[in-house]
Amino acid sequence: MDAIRGPILFRCDGTLERGWEPLYQCLALAAALQRRRRGTHFLSYLDPLSLATVINRGNNDWAPAENQLGSDADLDATLAQVRKLNAAAVVVAGEGMSPDYLSALKETGTLVVAFDSTAGIQFPCDLVVNPLLAPGKKPYRVGPGCQRLLGSRFALCRGIFRRQRTIRATEPPAPFRALVAMGDDDRNGDAVTRTKQLLETGKVSKVSVAVRTHHANYDELLELADNSKGTIEVLTEVKELMTRLVRVHFAVTAGDMWAPELSVVGIPQLIISQTLRHGMNGKKMDDEGVATFLGDSANVSFDNLNEAVTALLDDPMERKGMTRCARNTFDGRGPDRIVNGMEIMLHSPARTRGIEAMPATLPFRVAA
Repeated sequence: MDAIRGPILFRCDGTLERGWEPLYQCLALAAALQRRRRGTHFLSYLDPLSLATVINRGNNDWAPAENQLGSDADLDATLAQVRKLNAAAVVVAGEGMSPDYLSALKETGTLVVAFDSTAGIQFPCDLVVNPLLAPGKKPYRVGPGCQRLLGSRFALCRGIFRRQRTIRATEPPAPFRALVAMGDDDRNGDAVTRTKQLLETGKVSKVSVAVRTHHANYDELLELADNSKGTIEVLTEVKELMTRLVRVHFAVTAGDMWAPELSVVGIPQLIISQTLRHGMNGKKMDDEGVATFLGDSANVSFDNLNEAVTALLDDPMERKGMTRCARNTFDGRGPDRIVNGMEIMLHSPARTRGIEAMPATLPFRVAA
C-alpha cells in the first residue's frame, strides 16, 4: 500500500480514570477521515469494554491496548501497530503523552498528530490540534515544522449537530425546555444535581439530560426520570437527541467538546466547568458572547444557577444574541479542516520523498 494513502491509526483511551473525551474526539475526526476514503484503526484501552461496539459501529477497526497511553510498553505496542498497518498518520489524544513518546512515533516517518487542550508539554510532532477555544497559540511549544490548528475553526463537531443547524433557524415556542449536557466526563455528578436545580427554579417545564450509558449516575438519572411525571427525560441515542436539539431553549454544559457542538446549532448555554481546561474554554466562550460562564462547579450554588436561568429566560434579546454569536463563531466544519491539513502535509513533496527513501522494514525501538 502506498504510504501516503495508508490508513490512520488513533491512539486514545477511554477509562473512568482518564476520561472518555479523547476517545469521542477521535471518533469525530475518524468520521471525517472516512469521507476521504481513509481507513481508520483504533488502538485503545477501554473501560467498559462495551465501548468497542461504539468504535466498530462507526466503521472503525479496533485493537485492544494492554497498557494505558504513555508507558514504555504502550509505545512499543503503538510502534508495532504503525508498522503492521503501514499507517500514514497516527493521532494521539489523552493524558500520558510525553515529548519522548511523540518523538519516537515521529522517527517512524509517519505523520504524528496530537490532540491537546492544556499546552503542558513540548510537541515534537507534525500537527497539534486544540478543538477548544483556549489556550491560544502562545503557550504551545512546538518542534521544527510543527503546525498548530487552534480555535473555533477547528472545533470538532459530529454530523448530528451540523444537520440540525439549518432546522433550528428560530427559537422554539414556550414553555421553556432545557438540555443538560455535562459532557463525557461528568466526574462530579452534575448531571443529576443541575437537573434537579433547574426544575426547582420554576422557570423550566422540562429537562432533557444527554448522557452516555457508562455515566456513573446513569441508573440514578433513569430513576429520577421515572419519578418526575414527565418533566425529566434521559437521552442516550442519537435519534432522540436529534429531535430535542431543535426544541430546547438553552443548555447547561461543562465547557467541554459538547459546548462548541451545541453552539453550531445555535443553542444558548450556561457553562459550569469541572476542570481547568474546560473552565478556560468556558471563559473564552463567554468573552465571545456565545455563552454565560458561571464558574467552577464547586463554586456555583443553586442561587447562582437560578439567577442565571432567570436572567436568560426573561430576556429574549439575550438569547437571540447568544444564538447569533454561537452560529457565527462555530460553523461545524472543524473536522473537515483538520483532515484538509493532514492531507496537505501527507502529500507534501518533502514527505513523499522521505517516505520513498525509507527502508521497507523499520527497526524496532531499542529500550534505553
